[in-house]
Amino acid sequence: MVKEIDNPIILHKLAQLRDKRTPSKIFRALVQEISMLMIYEVGREFKSDEIEIETPLKTCRVKVLREENFVIVPILRAGLAMAEGVSKILPSASVGHIGLYRDEKTFQPIEYYCKMPPNLRGKILIVTDPMLATGGSSSAALQMLKDKGAQKIIFMCIVAAPQGIEKISSEHPDINIYAAAIDEGLNENCYILPGLGDAGDRIFGTI
Repeated sequence: MVKEIDNPIILHKLAQLRDKRTPSKIFRALVQEISMLMIYEVGREFKSDEIEIETPLKTCRVKVLREENFVIVPILRAGLAMAEGVSKILPSASVGHIGLYRDEKTFQPIEYYCKMPPNLRGKILIVTDPMLATGGSSSAALQMLKDKGAQKIIFMCIVAAPQGIEKISSEHPDINIYAAAIDEGLNENCYILPGLGDAGDRIFGTI
């Protein structure tokens, strides 16, 4: 399943992200804010437990999430800003990290770091990466998580290219993809068009 979240507030903030004049400090804050808004839509997949509590007036049955069942997994480095936004909504979730970079000549993903909480079975993993371009790095990250025992994985990005969606959908048909926008495609350097530039550079001011 691929879900494009066309919420007007998200689209407004996305317009600011796309603008090349937006400074890194604001860009980083916008990525966090969009991620916080997106997780509400992603949360429709989550199952709640029913427990009994006492209000100031009486006892009642309420629905709660088991936050310890969630693992937020940013793909370094750009995914960190999204993970910060998601963790503000799920503050008790664990956080793992996957480090991949794209070879500038072959465009193939190269792993340099992976650190996960123990025992991923039964957990809901929320993988974050602002850009889904060719899908090579993202697909590799998803396979790494499956190899470590992950059974339920959700992929969150802000901007996606059709090529990346097609790759993940074909190689990982069991994984749902959430994006704030699906753009027109990739240029000759495999950057998303119209996109928003290099998300990592813009987040961390390394342009």
